[in-house]
Amino acid sequence: MRWQRLFADLEAQAEALAAGDFEAEVAERTRIEVGKLRLADRLRATLGHPVQIDCMGAGVLGGRLEEVGAGWLLLVEDPGREVLVCLPAVMSLVGLGTLSAAPGSEGRVGSRLDLRHTLRGIVRDRAPVQVVLLDGTRLGGTLDRVGADFVELAEHAWGEPRRAAVVRRVRTVPLTALAAVRTW
Repeated sequence: MRWQRLFADLEAQAEALAAGDFEAEVAERTRIEVGKLRLADRLRATLGHPVQIDCMGAGVLGGRLEEVGAGWLLLVEDPGREVLVCLPAVMSLVGLGTLSAAPGSEGRVGSRLDLRHTLRGIVRDRAPVQVVLLDGTRLGGTLDRVGADFVELAEHAWGEPRRAAVVRRVRTVPLTALAAVRTW
């Protein structure tokens, strides 16, 4: 009887140790996988859902998350206005849920569509915009061109189409100073 209890006790200890090792390994692998996630992966899993963003310079922005790219996200606010938000300006987000997209699932083309490509689309549209800088400065006008690390804004009164006669000045803004670009 004593031998049976001893063997049963040893077997129970071995099973507990094996279960503990398995749980520790699962926890460690989970930490490693979560460590590979980027903010863009978390955002891609939330496309089409409402989020709230605390953005340096622009304050709190809210709306439906429409697109995510390399260094930017596109938010659609209630009246249908679009806000291009620079990811480096994002201080916190609410509403991401628990899911994440797989790292690298944006594909080769998606991973290359950075902020400059998106801004060049706005330049092609010739749409009037409000540019919000990291310090909260708000500038209105039309984006004229996008360089490797800057954007040029032709400043003019709101409601005026961009014409040489109404442009007050052309302002060059480093991309690192941008918080958001809102279309009207």
